[in-house]
Amino acid sequence: MDLQVQKRGILGRLVGGLRKKGLVPGELYGKGLENIHVSVPTKDFRKIFKEAGENTIINVLVDNQKYPVLIHDVAYDGISGDFLAVDFYRVKMDEKIKVKVPMEFIGIAPGVKEKNGVLVKSLHEIEIEALPGNIPHNFKVDLTKLADIGQSIHIKDLDIPSSVKVEISLDTIVATITAKVTEEEELAMQQEGAAKVEEVKVETEEKKAERDAEKAAAAPAGQPAPGAKTPPAK
Repeated sequence: MDLQVQKRGILGRLVGGLRKKGLVPGELYGKGLENIHVSVPTKDFRKIFKEAGENTIINVLVDNQKYPVLIHDVAYDGISGDFLAVDFYRVKMDEKIKVKVPMEFIGIAPGVKEKNGVLVKSLHEIEIEALPGNIPHNFKVDLTKLADIGQSIHIKDLDIPSSVKVEISLDTIVATITAKVTEEEELAMQQEGAAKVEEVKVETEEKKAERDAEKAAAAPAGQPAPGAKTPPAK
């Protein structure tokens, strides 16, 4: 995927004018590369960002030069959701890098549809290490394998290429099916939580009483215990 960008001399607060013209201000940088200020048509960037995300290599074209990059960081307007700025990080195709690859959950779990279970997604992305050209766009998680309550899908169950090193235990759970909590069970858990809070409160008060008694015993005769209130002089 190629993305044509242009060098820009407009910096600072003046970049707001670029956005009004349908351009996103960006920065191109990386190992062995001086920082280059660029601008990219918003329409073109939106299309390629939707396809590539932040973990797929794209080629940025500037002044007849082609740079393999990752879309490293994207800033958005908190109200409109429009792109404010983007960073392109140049990579070396012969050097491994660490990136986070998202999960794509596909299918419907029979454990939910037929057994009335609850699907719990424990992970939504995995950090991996690989050469830039070997980075997967995503990892597909086939939920149709979860046929019963208590079944889980682990990292080791995913289709992970041998060229990719996963930076997490292969036994880590990605998704699982749990039983629904009944109203009675939920009420019991709430009551248990309230009882524990009360126990902690009683225990705290008992320890405070013990400390006060120890201070009183250690105080010299006729002297108030440390921390004790002294009666006002008459």
